[in-house]
Amino acid sequence: MNGEQKKNNSSFLVQGAILAAAGIITRLIGIAYRIPVNNILGDEGQGFYGCAYSIYNIALLLTSYSLPLAVSKLVSARIAKGEHKNAMRIFKSALLFALLVGTLVGVIVFVFSDFIAGNIMSLRLSAYALRVLAPGLLIVAVMGVVRGFFQGMGTMVPTALSQILEQIVNAIVSIIGASYLLQMGKKAIESKNEPSLPFAYGAAGGTLGTVSGALFGLIFLVVLLKLFYPKLQKRMLRDAAHRVEPYREIYTVLLLTIAPVILSTAIYNINDTIDQGIFSNVVISQGYTEKRAAELLGMFTGKYNTLIHIPLAVANSLGASLIPSITGAVATGDRKAIHSKIQLVIRFAMLIAIPSCIAFMAIPNQILSLLYVGNVDIPAKLLRIGAITVVFYCLSTVTNSILQGLNHMSTPVKHGAISLGVHLVAVVIMLVGFKWNIYSLVVGNIVFSLCMCILNGRALRRYSKYRQEVKKTFLLPFGAAAVMGIVLVIVYFATAIVIPKKLATVLGIFIAICVYAVCLLKFGALTTDEIVALPKGRTLLRLFQRLRLIRVETE
Repeated sequence: MNGEQKKNNSSFLVQGAILAAAGIITRLIGIAYRIPVNNILGDEGQGFYGCAYSIYNIALLLTSYSLPLAVSKLVSARIAKGEHKNAMRIFKSALLFALLVGTLVGVIVFVFSDFIAGNIMSLRLSAYALRVLAPGLLIVAVMGVVRGFFQGMGTMVPTALSQILEQIVNAIVSIIGASYLLQMGKKAIESKNEPSLPFAYGAAGGTLGTVSGALFGLIFLVVLLKLFYPKLQKRMLRDAAHRVEPYREIYTVLLLTIAPVILSTAIYNINDTIDQGIFSNVVISQGYTEKRAAELLGMFTGKYNTLIHIPLAVANSLGASLIPSITGAVATGDRKAIHSKIQLVIRFAMLIAIPSCIAFMAIPNQILSLLYVGNVDIPAKLLRIGAITVVFYCLSTVTNSILQGLNHMSTPVKHGAISLGVHLVAVVIMLVGFKWNIYSLVVGNIVFSLCMCILNGRALRRYSKYRQEVKKTFLLPFGAAAVMGIVLVIVYFATAIVIPKKLATVLGIFIAICVYAVCLLKFGALTTDEIVALPKGRTLLRLFQRLRLIRVETE
């Protein structure tokens, strides 16, 4: 029994690792393709694109965000008891729910796109992109159910592969679509007196990738489901269910499972949408044109947010992979193991977040110029001011996951609601009172993420008696990152005199990473056990010992 339990735990961790790896890959692809799309659209087009996408994300909350988790949870519970027919009834019920809700919300978004874009967000030309995104709501909802079904059956591979395929198609079609429709928009100006029309068309082309990617992902999953169905039929013949669950009961359970997930997800996703809606309405009332409001939002969503989310993608994956191990430690009541896992995941998140923050502060203009065309002075200021949010958001993300792993699912939701309230008050004061325009959103993000860190930290101390270690988690990485930042600035300005600036930036970043790694080891921020725990850890340890970067520990 013990051996079988270990085997099941091992299998569970492997499946979790597959999904986490796919999550990192898809996020990196998502970040990478947005750079050329941003360069094609420009700041104004990116503003329309970001506005439409924020509305689309809110609509997804109602149609699909909660479905994979809810379906996988309900299906896996039935499969564990051998109730394969009831598992299939869950799947069919969820599929019908997705079809109805996805169609309804998609039609509403399509029909009222002009009203939403013009009256709520004050960026009326983003309606073009919003109409393109509307069919995606139905596609993603159905895809979420199929993914949840496979996850409930105990395999994450279909979800992982479909996510990667979806993102690859999304990237290709977004780049081609943005470029092609931008040119169509330039021709359309001749018949319509609307100088911003090409950028609105281009934004619609960029969002076409989202729908195309989702469609390809769904087709891939349906093919896999068809191949898997004969095996499922054999399992249903050996069904162990004592009763067939009525559909009314299934829908009740499904809705009760979906509701808290929607609530918790809404807190985080609604933040950007509310910010953009408030920003557009306030600055236009202050005399800004719609074109200028769109440009400023484009700088914020397309340049600042894209870079900030690179280290956050890794933190999100760390957090997701942490939940099973913490839950296991909670089940055994091993407080020492719980504290050890909490400390380890926070430390590794900070090892990524702190140097990213310092690099964004040190040479923001150069990093942005490496990736984007045109003037980057305003986005560079946003990045320098908002770089600290990388640390706060990474910390709040992993502590959210820790609290969920400790079975306090509602705590991050409460903290998110409180932080959102404080954040909105701060943003309105900065926009209306101080007139800080786009800088208000950056400072507002700092306020939100800092509040989350403080509230989550208090909850961790209260629920698990965990006290955060400071030296190795914060002080030593900050010291190493400070040295790295100084080296980065010196190398860039010294080499930019004799070689192209972009090459000097790349060289500076490469040398800075090496310096940071050496400083971490020399300062003693990583133990040999922690190095071994990394991928290819033993090989890395031997390399570091040969280079005399770490002492050879003897018994």
